[in-house]
Amino acid sequence: MLKTITSALNDFSHLFFPHTCIGCSNDVLEYDTVLCIKCYAQLPATGFMNTEGNPVEKIFYGRIPVQQAGSAFYFTKDSVIQRLMVELKYRGNKTAGYCLGKLLGMQLAETERFNSVDAIVPLPLNPKKERKRGYNQAAIIAEGIKTVWDRPVLDKAVCRKLFTETQTQKGRIERWQNMQDVFEVVDAIALEGKHILLVDDVVTTGASLEACAVPVLKVTGVTVSIATTAYTIL
Repeated sequence: MLKTITSALNDFSHLFFPHTCIGCSNDVLEYDTVLCIKCYAQLPATGFMNTEGNPVEKIFYGRIPVQQAGSAFYFTKDSVIQRLMVELKYRGNKTAGYCLGKLLGMQLAETERFNSVDAIVPLPLNPKKERKRGYNQAAIIAEGIKTVWDRPVLDKAVCRKLFTETQTQKGRIERWQNMQDVFEVVDAIALEGKHILLVDDVVTTGASLEACAVPVLKVTGVTVSIATTAYTIL
């Protein structure tokens, strides 16, 4: 009876506050989701999580010692993944971030390659940008991961001490130069002896993730893996 009443109330509210799919604007979807079944099925999974030596891992070869790395989906323009990212980063839609995190977490849970990870560290956002946005998108993704892959989220152990310009229009070398000495470990005790999974939304050149991993790897006994929701090629 209660389930019937709840369903009826959701249907009624849907008349006045339409809940549509971010991918295709279809309004035939569950109330607490952001994508319809069709758009879920069309998400371009990479298969990287189960693949040693995948393109994301190769980004960091010769740069930093990474245990495992991977991205859940390919990022392309005018795609469902891009729409989810826009909703999360520019339209205040945290639900889109939780969705992306949950999808990434499901892939992490389905592979044994990341089993030894002890904790998740979302890539810190500069305080100025975080105040403007209202949240750190990587932290939202990390919380989404946690709902399906039980690992603590250490979102206060590392900070972004310098403000940096957007990386979007920069080339590979410029991105790397832009990220030098940007991150700082502020709670080494929380990280000591742990296998840390650094999490971000998208990886392109890996400059931001590398810059964050450098101070983290200086903490005693720390090893690092990397996971992002999407992978794009310059």
